[in-house]
Amino acid sequence: MPAPTDQLPASPARGGRRRLRSTAVTLALGGALFTVGALGLAPQQAPTVASGPEAPRSTDPAEALRIRVRKLPADPDGWSSLGMAYVQQARSTADAATYNRARTALRKSLALRPTGNFAAETGMGALESARHHFAEALTWARRATAANPYSAPAQGVLADALTQLGRYEDSYAAVQRMTDLRPDSSALARASYCWELRGDTARARELMNKSLQAAGTPAEKAFALTHLATLALETGDPHTALKLAGTGLAALPGDAALLEARARAHTALGHPRQAVTDFTAAVAAAPLPQYLLGLGDLQRSLGHREEAEEQYDVLRAQETLRRASGGAPDADAVLFEADHGNPETAVEMGRAALRQRSFIAVHDAYAWALHRAGRDTEAVEQAGLALALGTVSAPFHYHRALINQALGRTLAARADLRRALDTDPHFHPVDAPRARTALSRIEAAR
Repeated sequence: MPAPTDQLPASPARGGRRRLRSTAVTLALGGALFTVGALGLAPQQAPTVASGPEAPRSTDPAEALRIRVRKLPADPDGWSSLGMAYVQQARSTADAATYNRARTALRKSLALRPTGNFAAETGMGALESARHHFAEALTWARRATAANPYSAPAQGVLADALTQLGRYEDSYAAVQRMTDLRPDSSALARASYCWELRGDTARARELMNKSLQAAGTPAEKAFALTHLATLALETGDPHTALKLAGTGLAALPGDAALLEARARAHTALGHPRQAVTDFTAAVAAAPLPQYLLGLGDLQRSLGHREEAEEQYDVLRAQETLRRASGGAPDADAVLFEADHGNPETAVEMGRAALRQRSFIAVHDAYAWALHRAGRDTEAVEQAGLALALGTVSAPFHYHRALINQALGRTLAARADLRRALDTDPHFHPVDAPRARTALSRIEAAR
């Protein structure tokens, strides 16, 4: 029987080292759960498609399920499966129309079966999480788990919402229930993230490798390889990240997250042309803020100001649309506004984001906005909250270093700069060189 230390972590927020029961995870390890700022939602189990001689033969799950609901329009399970398939597509493409199709299909399922419809409720929770509406996602996930306490996908959606709302110990418990019910690729990926948040990257890597081994679809395999590549990048190993991302793209060509991972690996290895190509392809596949910002900052580091501004202009247009729709800003939008817009506006955005989502990446972005606005006493508190779980993050340490430096806390700034560069010397094409310069100046002044 594995040692208790192989179990899922308990949150330090409540002071203890209580460990959660972990039969499934410890057995999966055989003796030995998404970029910290990214959402990182593990894929759910693929929708079930009808079998037999009348089953659709399309290799596209959404197309097969569309055929199914045309044949059986009163089948709530068919509509819920179609809705979940659309959610998975929308996560990859960030296409608003696909999100709307998902909502329509799931609402149709709920209309056909208003009570006890845990599959559609799980789909609604996944949809709201994908759109960063985490309070709404939590409500749907609770409905789904109440309707069916034995549904592993419902526990996964519950865990995702709780994580992003900063309720880490509750999220660990939900992941534990999910792995106890069904220790599949999706559950093991979430278990890996539990350990990653706590800073145990070795254990996170072990579990994500188990998730990769258990992957039953190209999407699950690509997800695991993306996060293994990201773990390699964030611990200073771009060669491994490049190999892993390449393997993933062979299984799922054109996947935006894998393209971003490979772009970051190329950047760290000094291959700017390849990095620009991959970032550009990622943006074309899914114009998400982190890809746009990554490409813009890379172009900026190369001295390509006009090309950088093209990406920044798209980010500004996205922010205008967000404000018009009343949506909450995400961490990348706050960071972008702090560095490329009005710091005071960034502070307002950070405060609004934190009201909606008290996740560590939001604390970090709010801290940086406060620093850029000259409010370092407030900023250092938020920077501490970003690192309170022990998460390994070079950008978080870099941000706290500059905040401490502005407060005259040279020793603390030096320690954080060293930690950032020791963790990942190539963590950002603009900020990593600045970190080295700042550390050299501190060392020279000693």
